[in-house]
Amino acid sequence: MAAHFGRLRKGATTTAVAAVAVAALSASQAPGVTTDDLGRQSAGAAQPSGDANIGGEGGGATGDSPYYTDLPPLKSPNPSPSASPTTGTTVSVGEGEAGIPATVLDAYKKAEAELRASKPGCNLPWQLLAAIGKVESGQARGGRVDASGTTYSPILGPKLDGNGFALIADTDNGAYDGDPAYDRAVGPMQFIPSTWEWAGRDGNGDGKKDPNNVYDAALAAGHYLCRFDRDLSVQSQMNAAILNYNNSTEYLNTVLSWLEYYRKGTHEVPDGTGTLPSHSSNSDPASPSPSTPATPSTPSTPSTPSTPSTPKPGGGGSTSPTPKPPAPTSPAPSPTPPTPTQTVDHLEDANTGKLTATAGSAFGAKVAVRAESKASKGVAKVRVRFTIIGDTDATFTGGESVATVVTGSAGTATAPALVAGEKTGDFTVRATVVGRVLGGLDYTATVTPRQADTLTRTGDTPLTCVPGGEFADQVELKATYKGAVAGKVAATATLIKSADDPTENDKGPYFKDADGKTIRTLTDLTTDADGVLKLPKLYADDATGTFLLRVNTTGGAVLTVELKVAAATS
Repeated sequence: MAAHFGRLRKGATTTAVAAVAVAALSASQAPGVTTDDLGRQSAGAAQPSGDANIGGEGGGATGDSPYYTDLPPLKSPNPSPSASPTTGTTVSVGEGEAGIPATVLDAYKKAEAELRASKPGCNLPWQLLAAIGKVESGQARGGRVDASGTTYSPILGPKLDGNGFALIADTDNGAYDGDPAYDRAVGPMQFIPSTWEWAGRDGNGDGKKDPNNVYDAALAAGHYLCRFDRDLSVQSQMNAAILNYNNSTEYLNTVLSWLEYYRKGTHEVPDGTGTLPSHSSNSDPASPSPSTPATPSTPSTPSTPSTPSTPKPGGGGSTSPTPKPPAPTSPAPSPTPPTPTQTVDHLEDANTGKLTATAGSAFGAKVAVRAESKASKGVAKVRVRFTIIGDTDATFTGGESVATVVTGSAGTATAPALVAGEKTGDFTVRATVVGRVLGGLDYTATVTPRQADTLTRTGDTPLTCVPGGEFADQVELKATYKGAVAGKVAATATLIKSADDPTENDKGPYFKDADGKTIRTLTDLTTDADGVLKLPKLYADDATGTFLLRVNTTGGAVLTVELKVAAATS
């Protein structure tokens, strides 16, 4: 874990590290707050100073609930050990803080993509969602989520009962936070129930809006930040959006510090292995970090009985009181059970068929894999990522080159159907387990050229010409494959010497190239969408007689056309 740089509390001075990051990010003007038509407040007017609550929401999305105040580590070309300011112990500043659990990172990026489509003017960066997710819940407690993105247990803030926090009486009858008396902030992005009721979104397409699902929560946070036609590429508007989320200058500084840190680079780590923060904005140092259960206390060490005092000379010989018995030790915390993803040992093929398709058509087989444990048992609820790799324009159904599928009860995941593009040749489909560093499975897929098995002339008019003239009619053909139109099929046309000698003729009819020069072989021809191929005009030299034009297509279709050159009759 990276070294911590002290604890931020409401009203406390921001650390130098946060100040440097914020100075690089913030515009000189102060963000403001206005009220929308529902009584909630946002950017626009003068910003209240300090940590005053905003309207009836007690401070925006979170009700000014506590948040993690750990700051990003100082980065240097050669990280060196440093002393922790809280314990004095030498610790090493590493790269652990930069890692974001795979499913959580996927949720942030999907939310950014959805907002890019629905609200392109907002310019929401996924790194802002990651920064807020870091300070609100430590990236969903280090990525303790299942394959669908739902936390294994609810993430709840403290009771907002006015005792050190905002006072927000229950608004949901405990439906979201389980508390029928007071509201609590809920989920990885810490929405209070009254805000979630209108701001909640279904980010994973399961038909529910669950504040404890990281896909739902990330998408809701994105829409919340993008309200009022904000443009988050403008620093003052970004500041206003963050303050509207949690109305605290220290909160703004902390989020901006993490935003800058993640913009410099991050990487995916397995679910459940993210670095957990340890410092809270809660003014009570003994209280647990926000949204995280209190850490079980360390078993106390039995006290050493004091040595009885020696009787004084000539005295009454009094001794010290009987030593107290050792204090009982606290039970050791129960080990956390592994997630389904953590139990996966390898991937096995699940009877994937031969992956071959003609250009422009769908593949008949789909890639299917099975996630298995060491005992070769299928593991359900594991996310498998399928990625198309190579020089190809093939995609999965829907036009994507990456698809993520959750394994079923038998541990099997089947990729969406592959659709071939126009590029022919081989490419690879790779299957990997999301959130685990395991060897994947590679499948070779092949796109073959479009084919035709039959060529016919579209007309039956004889093709004739006089010496030195040009043919009145152009050669037009139609290609089919198994009786169906064969569009976009490659073809060549050559004026040959004879039916038995397909080499190029050196006399008789000819085509012209772009410079008007004589050519007798045409390549790179393609039938149109209706399977029709219309050749350029033909010309004749002084030779007379019957000549042959042969057309070949990919797939084996061949047609030989007669061309006659004769002197005009009187």
